[in-house]
Amino acid sequence: MAVAALVLLLQREPLRHAFAMGLLFGFGYTLVLTGWMRAVGTDAWLLMSPVVAGYYALAGLGIALAGRLRGWPMWTASVWVALETAMSTWPLGGFPWTRLAWATVDTPFALWLPWVGASGVSFLVALASAMLAWVVREGKARPIGAVVVIGAALLVGSAPVLVRPESLTSSWEAGLPTVTVAAVQGDVPGAGNDLVAVHEQVTENHVQATVDLAERVESGAVPRPDFVLWPENSTAVDPFADEQTNAGISRAVAAVGVPVLVGAIVDGPRPDAVLNQGLAWLPDGSTKERYTKRHPVPFGEYVPFRSLLSGLQIGRLDMIPRDMIAGTRTRPLDIAGTRVADLICFDVAFDDSVAAQIENGGQMVTVQTSNATFTGTSQQMQQFTISRARAMETGRTVVVASTNGISGVIGPDGTVRAQLEPRTTDIAVAQVALVNEHTPAVRYGSLIRQLLVLAGLTAVIAAVIGRGLPRLRGLRSWRRR
Repeated sequence: MAVAALVLLLQREPLRHAFAMGLLFGFGYTLVLTGWMRAVGTDAWLLMSPVVAGYYALAGLGIALAGRLRGWPMWTASVWVALETAMSTWPLGGFPWTRLAWATVDTPFALWLPWVGASGVSFLVALASAMLAWVVREGKARPIGAVVVIGAALLVGSAPVLVRPESLTSSWEAGLPTVTVAAVQGDVPGAGNDLVAVHEQVTENHVQATVDLAERVESGAVPRPDFVLWPENSTAVDPFADEQTNAGISRAVAAVGVPVLVGAIVDGPRPDAVLNQGLAWLPDGSTKERYTKRHPVPFGEYVPFRSLLSGLQIGRLDMIPRDMIAGTRTRPLDIAGTRVADLICFDVAFDDSVAAQIENGGQMVTVQTSNATFTGTSQQMQQFTISRARAMETGRTVVVASTNGISGVIGPDGTVRAQLEPRTTDIAVAQVALVNEHTPAVRYGSLIRQLLVLAGLTAVIAAVIGRGLPRLRGLRSWRRR
């Protein structure tokens, strides 16, 4: 409804008005959606919002231009996806948190996710919205057309339901081999939002929870896992440099007797650099399989333009003394014979983090996240919802381990099979089917996104050229006179 209202307001508006309305829409949307950033700092929240809102200002321009073309609802939706794609890429790696697709979980639109991916679903939501705007604007004058457009909009939203009421991937698990995975949520003591201050206790919580799991396995209370999943920042210091941390992890791994995927901050190749990694810690003490976070958070995990900003005496930057280096791995981890597509926190919102590992053989997905800073905010549920969307898109079970929550197990159809209570120390143990088949979204999602972006750019260019032609004709006529 909000997108439809914006599209309707932008029709026949001068471009400067369209820019302003898009900017206001972007501010309203972003400030509310990302209110959880105030946990980092109100300044961070207010500084990021104008950047994101600027993209919606550009979307306003594009939608106003596309509205001058025949079949404008289709071009409007393409413009929307083009701006979402640009915003997910630049600047500083992009911010894909506001994509329309994330809002569709638990709606019929979500059944499109395994077919057309997140960008395709954003397109369909924007298309249905633009169709609704067309009906409001043109319906009285063209009642038959309005009926046709309403029917088409309903079809866009409900086609998967009409074809099959369940997700494409609902039956994929039948008859497949499974592994048992245990996700540990250790909890952060105190208020729960300052992990660094109590990082030793956080690590000990995860060690003790894993030792307790081993005792429950020995008693027969729970099945023996094939591997154990710890969250991001389950150790905030390099376990290869800190003897106490190393000994604690080794004790936990030895007790449970299976690999533990440890979320660790590891010293980087330079003294001023760190890596945020998932370490597959084996019972023999080796850690050959590692995944490094592909999308560190700017001004949260590294400082862009540090040399330029260092002279401004910005105190908050001192909280990030070392810059986190982005990873490049596109292969899934091999953990006890299971090909695991690992994601660390912010990675889950980026298409490239997920798709490459699945295309290269990932059979299940793990999400290691901290979220401690955002304890008690909507960020935790928003991220868990994005994880649910990824499960549907890839047709894979997603196992989430968070220090404070939300931790849980998500089926390939997006259903939540287990969810741990936030701010508790607990473990979720689940049987996970190992899926090798690829959804159309995994196979063709990148192509779909590229075609939609091309369509959006083409529409804007065509509208700009068309807008300039009448002026050019008028100028030629004046010269002849």
